[in-house]
Amino acid sequence: MNPLYAGMGTTIFEAMSARARATGAINLGQGFADGRGPEAVLEAAARALIEKSNQYPPMIGLPELRQAVADHYARHQGLNLAAEEVIVTSGATEALAASLFALIEPGDEVICFQPLYDAYVPLIRQAGGIPRFVRLQPPEWKIDKAALEAEVTPRTKLLLLNNPLNPAATMCSAEALSAIADFCVAHDLIAVCDEVWEHVTFDGARHLPLIGFPGMRERTVKIGSAGKIFALTGFKVGWMCAAPHIARVLAKAHQFLTFTTPPNLQWAVTEGLATQDFWVQEARHRFQQGRDRLKAGLEGAGFVTLPSAATYFLSVDLAASGIELGDVAFCDRLIDEAGVAAIPVSAFYAEDPVINVVRFCFVKEDATLDAAIERIAGARAALGKR
Repeated sequence: MNPLYAGMGTTIFEAMSARARATGAINLGQGFADGRGPEAVLEAAARALIEKSNQYPPMIGLPELRQAVADHYARHQGLNLAAEEVIVTSGATEALAASLFALIEPGDEVICFQPLYDAYVPLIRQAGGIPRFVRLQPPEWKIDKAALEAEVTPRTKLLLLNNPLNPAATMCSAEALSAIADFCVAHDLIAVCDEVWEHVTFDGARHLPLIGFPGMRERTVKIGSAGKIFALTGFKVGWMCAAPHIARVLAKAHQFLTFTTPPNLQWAVTEGLATQDFWVQEARHRFQQGRDRLKAGLEGAGFVTLPSAATYFLSVDLAASGIELGDVAFCDRLIDEAGVAAIPVSAFYAEDPVINVVRFCFVKEDATLDAAIERIAGARAALGKR
């Protein structure tokens, strides 16, 4: 077997969700929202399944969806993408795989920021690349320019940026993005930008895409996700956006991964991007209320929370909360003793992990959050001890 996968465990998301299902625990681990998502999108998917073709759509995606993605970004982020610069994928993880497989040659180095989405490192290594890590520190998880410069070598080819950053729940400022753009230009790097959380931002903050910064239009792959935009994670519809000379190569990798994506879901996302801006805005406010509810409940139980500017997640600093356990031990005991599943943030490090931060998902019904808070608070005293 491929040694990269033979010794690899099950992803932390599936492992914790499986334990939650087996024990009946409240699942605040894996990042999926309660609720149905926008009804217009669901109805469009059902209608297309009956009324439109269910044969292979174009490999690079329905023309209507590719144009809808370009129009969406023009409207929301001021980008001037053309439909031919958009490639539809079966989820953002497939977009990441296609991007990395298309752009990495054996021995190329890829700069990543830890904590990171756990798919990044296996995909880089399967493509023959070498990940180089910039370690971010709580509570602010800021990107340091000196740390970036320390990782670049003559073999560095790509920079992989997740913004907003899961699991840290932070967003890059305009100043930080400008510095990253200057860094990419100075070292002739291509930036692969995982921006799936671009619409899940809070407190009036707006996402800024790296592709819009000076010098980045021709050297950026922008990855988005309909599943995150419409809180329909099971749809697994994503896309890659890049200048034509990059997009052509991305499409060649994509054609031998999933080749294409179910056409009825593509039609549904087309409908959603064209008509559901209000739903997306309302969902942002609703998710922020969930964040604030969980934050107040956890802090009321004596936990110290970290800032959450975006994504579905709120983290707790165990050490600052007076918890002596590491994050893995805490999560194990939390699910066994309190009946609540969370995620240890050390799982998002490939090396030298932060071991005192635990992540909770807050895009749940109020009753679910309240029940989880009550359970956690009830177990607080016992969880504070080794």
